This record gives sequence, structure tokens and C-alpha cells, in this order.
Amino acid sequence: QVQLVESGGGLVQAGGSLRLSCAASGRSSRNPAMGWFRQAPGKEREFVARIYWSGISTYYTDSVKGRFTISRDNAKNTVYLQMNSLKPEDTAVYYCAAGDGSSRSSRYEYWGQGTQVTVSS
Repeated sequence: QVQLVESGGGLVQAGGSLRLSCAASGRSSRNPAMGWFRQAPGKEREFVARIYWSGISTYYTDSVKGRFTISRDNAKNTVYLQMNSLKPEDTAVYYCAAGDGSSRSSRYEYWGQGTQVTVSS
């Protein structure tokens, strides 16, 4: 069982920045990657970014490329999502998850409780 705890959400003006953190209680060989997803009101949960615990591979959805950066600190079992140039359409509850590295949420076994990000115009 892996427990994930997100932090760092909040209210920010458009153009601002936030950094989300996701602390994992451990790692699972079945779940070599960590992903960030988000869900806006009335919309389906969507993939944002993912990173593997080993290697340098990262992957982003098109709408956040060049603005968001996913990174990790293996010593702390923590994954980060640096979000710059935020837009009102980035407003959502952001979740971190442990999975196989796919962009499909069904491929992620463990989920955090979510953290709210609100971007005002």
C-alpha cells in the first residue's frame, strides 16, 4: 500500500506560479511512475504529466508543455509539479498518482486526496 499526500495548491492570479508536492510513503515495483492529473468541475479527470522514479523521461499533455515541469526527489520519495504562467483554465483539483506511466488514469493504482488550484483572471 502506497499513501500519497499532495500539498501546495491555492489561489493565484493568472500568470502566476505554484508548486505542488506529492509525498509518497514508499514505492511499488508495479508502479514505477508518478503522474499528475487534474479534474475541473463538470469535467473528466485528465492527465497532466508523469515521471518515472528512475531515468529522465517525462511526458506532458500538450496544454501544459512549456509551462509546467514535473520533477522528483528520490531521497524524499517526493514528486513536484512546478506550474508557471498559470491560466484560468488550469483551475482544477490536482491529484498525484502512482502507476505504470501511462496517460490513462485507470493505469494508476494509488491516488492522493487532491489539492485545489484556483487561477483568477
